Amino acid sequence: MLCSITSFSQNTNEQEDSETSNDTLVFKQKYGLRLGIDLSKPVRSFLDDDYTGFEINADYRLTKRLYLAGELGTEENNLVTDYLDVTSKGSYFKAGVDYNMYLNWLDMENMIYGGLRAGVSTFSQTLNNYTIYNPDQYWNEPFSPSDTKEFDGLSAIWAELIIGIKAETLNNLYVGLNLQLKGLVSENAPSDFENLYIPGFNRTYDSGRFGIGFGYNISYLIPIYKKDKKVAKED
Repeated sequence: MLCSITSFSQNTNEQEDSETSNDTLVFKQKYGLRLGIDLSKPVRSFLDDDYTGFEINADYRLTKRLYLAGELGTEENNLVTDYLDVTSKGSYFKAGVDYNMYLNWLDMENMIYGGLRAGVSTFSQTLNNYTIYNPDQYWNEPFSPSDTKEFDGLSAIWAELIIGIKAETLNNLYVGLNLQLKGLVSENAPSDFENLYIPGFNRTYDSGRFGIGFGYNISYLIPIYKKDKKVAKED
């Protein structure tokens, strides 16, 4: 009798496992390191004589939807206004997380995501030329000194909200777009004028503490391991 009960229990468990297997599909999801570059910066460097920039980016998948993410780059930008000609040059680093809000179908690995970053930049400002404003220009021409001034050891810290997409076009190869909304937390500025451009943060406007940026990325995923993804079968 004991043997009969044991045999019945085993048959029941096997039947439940069979039903579970028949009711679900199992796919392998890739977990690993994705490395890429921001193509918008070399394109702008080619088209704009006043700009040179390069950025690499990476993310690492932690869970089904959460990724560690970061960017590392350099920029040099020459900005000319009515009264200033300034060159900003430096490097920056951003780190944070991305959250995938897109529910992929079957074995797809695409992303529609939102993320947060903390950014820091170290840079220099070179004052190439400037004009001293004269309110009485009827009698005197504006004065423009010819000497240049360089200010080293400047820095800035900001927070960043990022939204974007990443789509797998070929196996492990992704292209994506993103929009960045930035808020300046702190900065060191030259004593004689404000930072008009901060590498990684971009242009600042009228002492404002908010900025905007965008990126067009291409990246490659290096798979390290895989996890099962179970999907219920539709009737």
